[in-house]
Amino acid sequence: MSRRHYSALILGTAALCAPLLGACSSSSSTAGGSSAVSAAPVTLTFWGTYGNGGNKTQTDALNNTIIPAFEKANPGIKIEYVDIPYDSMLQKLTTGAAGGTLPDLVRADLGWVPKLGALGVFAPLDQKMSDYQTLAGADYPGTVATNLFGGHYYGLPLDTNTRVLISNPDALKAAGIAAPPATFDDLRADAPKLKAEKVSVFADSGLQGWNVYPWIWSAGGSVTNSDQTKATGYLNSAASVQGVQLLVDLYKAGAIPNLLTGDKGATQTSDGLPKGQYADILDGPWMTGIWSGQYPSFKPVYSPVPAGPGGSVSVTGGEDVVMTSASAHQDAAEKFIRFTQSSTYQLAMAATGQMSVVSALGDQEAAAAPGLAPFIKQLATAKPRPSVPQAPQIDTVLADDLTPAFTGGTTVQAALDKAAADIDPLLTATR
Repeated sequence: MSRRHYSALILGTAALCAPLLGACSSSSSTAGGSSAVSAAPVTLTFWGTYGNGGNKTQTDALNNTIIPAFEKANPGIKIEYVDIPYDSMLQKLTTGAAGGTLPDLVRADLGWVPKLGALGVFAPLDQKMSDYQTLAGADYPGTVATNLFGGHYYGLPLDTNTRVLISNPDALKAAGIAAPPATFDDLRADAPKLKAEKVSVFADSGLQGWNVYPWIWSAGGSVTNSDQTKATGYLNSAASVQGVQLLVDLYKAGAIPNLLTGDKGATQTSDGLPKGQYADILDGPWMTGIWSGQYPSFKPVYSPVPAGPGGSVSVTGGEDVVMTSASAHQDAAEKFIRFTQSSTYQLAMAATGQMSVVSALGDQEAAAAPGLAPFIKQLATAKPRPSVPQAPQIDTVLADDLTPAFTGGTTVQAALDKAAADIDPLLTATR
């Protein structure tokens, strides 16, 4: 989901692997991996976090519109939706797997899918569903990739989000800047003009992947090889260095505040942008609602991530829909998973603020919610963070190893060399 929701995965692999696999092996599915739907009515249990933070709009859409539409189209299959607080969901999945009390379906944060898929908790949908590739082919590639680990896809995208450049037009105008920066060069050129007005050209709240990957990718760099087994030669390539170097140069010039390197006392981007302390930030579609309440007169401008040699590339967030290996009704569960990819499901949820993962629905989505248009455009090139169980540890490595490049202790090349070397063993730890 958002950076706040890309939290640490707290499962102990060694301690849990045996009971998890034991629980999953108790499934009543057939040898082919999918039990036939009984002639008798079946009830599928679906765990999700749609009501997180008291979001009644989303749970109402699910319970009053989406589920009734599915049940009408699929007589004999009932959906029992169980809403679980986001902060409790991972622990509930962990204990449920160990105790053999898992649901049939889960709306899972994309950061959980590799870990639990690797442990056998989630079924590999690319093996279970004969039409998996057709369904996945209709979604944004960056959202599909969040389900990949160890050569298999354990889910399908359910909803998504991304980050775009959000600018304060008044701050830009005061510095004589007509439009938000469209390129790396524009950002560099804007920095001294804004500094003269005591405004930072850019601000962000950390050096984790959510924050730095858009700059690396837009510079033409990469994080790992295609099968996510090696960072050396990729994260520390010349192109990747160029993306981080842009931020380091601006930071050392006093054009980016030390919020980037962890100063908890610095003004947060959600306040600094509307107050005119920062000219540009990267953030997601949820900010519109935040600012409408806290800063009702603020009218930000949304535009693509500034383009470098690799184009304009941002990062993918969101949730995936998965089927547990322990489900006794896998054929029925597959039917509901297919339904989540339909316009009925996707557009109903888009109306509540959940961005659609189906690229062909982008125009309808933007027509219904024009504020999402910049994010829909950015999703065409957005990429996922590494979909590996050790993703949280990778974020820690990045923050720890990159900070000295900003604060003067080392070069960007040396910092990325160290980060790549530290990340390499994390990528192969559970393979």
